[in-house]
Amino acid sequence: MTDSIVASTGVRAARTSGTVRVVGAGLLGSSIGHALRALGVDVVLADASPAQLRLAVDYGAGRAAAPDDRPALVVVAVPPDVVADVVERELRAYPGAVVTDVASVKLEPLHALRARGVDLTHYIGSHPMAGRERGGAISARADIFVGRPWVVCRDEQTPASDLALVEGLALDLGATPIEMTPEEHDRAVALVSHVPQLVASLLAGRFVDAPGDSLRLAGQGVRDTTRIAASAPELWVQILGANAAPVVEVLDALAGELGDIADALRSPDAPGARRAVADMIRRGNDGVDRLPGKHGQNRRFEQLVIMVDDTPGQLGRLFGELGELGVNVEDLRLEHSPGAQFGLAEISVAPGVVRHAEEGLLARGWKIASIPS
Repeated sequence: MTDSIVASTGVRAARTSGTVRVVGAGLLGSSIGHALRALGVDVVLADASPAQLRLAVDYGAGRAAAPDDRPALVVVAVPPDVVADVVERELRAYPGAVVTDVASVKLEPLHALRARGVDLTHYIGSHPMAGRERGGAISARADIFVGRPWVVCRDEQTPASDLALVEGLALDLGATPIEMTPEEHDRAVALVSHVPQLVASLLAGRFVDAPGDSLRLAGQGVRDTTRIAASAPELWVQILGANAAPVVEVLDALAGELGDIADALRSPDAPGARRAVADMIRRGNDGVDRLPGKHGQNRRFEQLVIMVDDTPGQLGRLFGELGELGVNVEDLRLEHSPGAQFGLAEISVAPGVVRHAEEGLLARGWKIASIPS
């Protein structure tokens, strides 16, 4: 595992030194433990659930905490509604340590800690933009943070050495540290994380009473749109409640726009109705163009959709033959149709090589399901 983490992060020696205490042995806490241990860092784990703690230790995320541990860094990875309580406890228990948390909401815990008069000199809130639909120590992965943004919320009182410790942790785990204020962070995640979760859940909720024949028509578009709807309700109730105001602001704006489009479609032949729909779609195009892509670029690619037999080794053969053609795969999406013995691999390639890739694959016997115009 060490070699794979080093290869993916480019880290040869850990910036993080000493003992790291991770409180909360769920998905994020255990993933942090796995990644740090792969770099030779001493990781101790604590969790309110003895069973969860034993499971995380058994999987190799760290060792159980001992009374004489003296951590240099404490990472709090607990549900949002108890972050402030745990951070306060850890600051008092380990006054010589830097304490950070990885909760997805930053402002509410900070307000709670300030209201209690807690000395926050050595506390730095942070948030890795990483996760999975499944939680718990059993789902933890050492590479879950690789290439992901890791927000670090410092203030003017934050010692430079403390900031370096938290940013070093993010870098050790292969993430990209980004400094933001708690207010900036919470507004940002409301837009790019919390509201998308609600939209996905609301749309997927429409499937509950939908006819089975309708759902058989579902393709990759609706699967992409609703993938995160599989997330845990208990966690999201806490996240959304803690970041309610910024989420409501985005939802109100979105609701107004949905109402406008619904009004336009009630009378699609009315003057301006078609333009309203077209403008909405175009604005979505413009928004997607602003999303950072590979290597942070806003670069457009073209797609080839290739039929791949559902047998072992076929996808590997496809990649191998694209490599022989000198074609780099910029992105990949897979779709399986119900009952079909093949999948559709949508390969994104640079526009300048799409025809070369198409001709080379056809010559090698691959079937192109769609050919760009």
